[in-house]
Amino acid sequence: MENFLNNSSFFLLLFSTLFYWIRAFFNLSIFSFLGKLAIIGGNLTMLFLLIFRGIQGNHFPLSNLAIKKTITLLLTFIYLIYSKFNDFIIGTILAPTALFLNVFASFQLPESLKKLSPLIPALQSNWLVMHVTVMLLSYATLIFGSILSIAFLFLFKSSNTTILLNQIDQLSFRSIGIGFSLLTIGVLSGSVWANEAWGSYWSWDPKETWSLITWVIFAIYLHLRLTQKWRGYKSAILGTVGFFIIWICFLGVNFLAKGLHSYGWFH
Repeated sequence: MENFLNNSSFFLLLFSTLFYWIRAFFNLSIFSFLGKLAIIGGNLTMLFLLIFRGIQGNHFPLSNLAIKKTITLLLTFIYLIYSKFNDFIIGTILAPTALFLNVFASFQLPESLKKLSPLIPALQSNWLVMHVTVMLLSYATLIFGSILSIAFLFLFKSSNTTILLNQIDQLSFRSIGIGFSLLTIGVLSGSVWANEAWGSYWSWDPKETWSLITWVIFAIYLHLRLTQKWRGYKSAILGTVGFFIIWICFLGVNFLAKGLHSYGWFH
C-alpha cells in the first residue's frame, strides 16, 4: 500500500508538471485544468500516505521521508488555496517544486532514513505535533513566497503585463508574511520545548542557528517592505535570497551538520 501511494503521488505530480508546461508552451487551456486535477490527486495520495505511516508507527510521522512528503503536501495545498488568483502561473511554478521534493524524499533518501522508528524520549512530548506542524507550515509558505519572488525576477524584464507582476508580488508578500508569523511561533515553541527536553532554551544547535538566520532575513524583508516601501524588484531580490536560506535551514542542516536536529548520513 505504501509503495502504491508513494509511486502514485510521484506520477501524479509528474503529470501535473508536464500538463502545466504543455499549457505554457502551446497555450492549450485544457492542460491547466488537467494539471490542477493531477495536483489534487497527488495531494490526496500524499495525505493518505502520511495517515498510513502515522497509523503504522502509532505516532505523528517524523521520518525524513514523512517530513519531505508533508512539505510537498502543504505546498500543493497552498497551491489549491492560491490557484484562484492565477492557476496557470502558480501551477507552472509550484508543480515542479513539489515534484522535486517528492523525488528527493522517495528516491534519494537512504532506506535507514525512510524507516519508521520509535520516538526518542525527547520527542515524546505534547509539544511534538504543535511545534513540528507549525514549522513545516512556515517552511512551505516561505518556500512558496520565495519561489514567487524568483518568478517575479524572471518575468520582470520579459513581461509587459504590470497586472501580472503586481499579482505575483502581492501573493509573494502575503505568503512570506504568513510564513514569517508561523516561523516566529515555531521558534518560540521550539525554545520552550528545548528547555523541557534538554534544559536550555537555546543551545546554538545548527538547526536553531539557521532558523534564526532565516527569521532575520525575512524580518528584514518585511521591515523594508512595510517601512521603506520596497516592493516589486527590490523585495523580490530579498525574497530570492530567502529562498536559498530556507532550503539550507530545511534540508542542508539536517543532512550536513551535527546537532540535536541532525538526521543525515554525511556525518
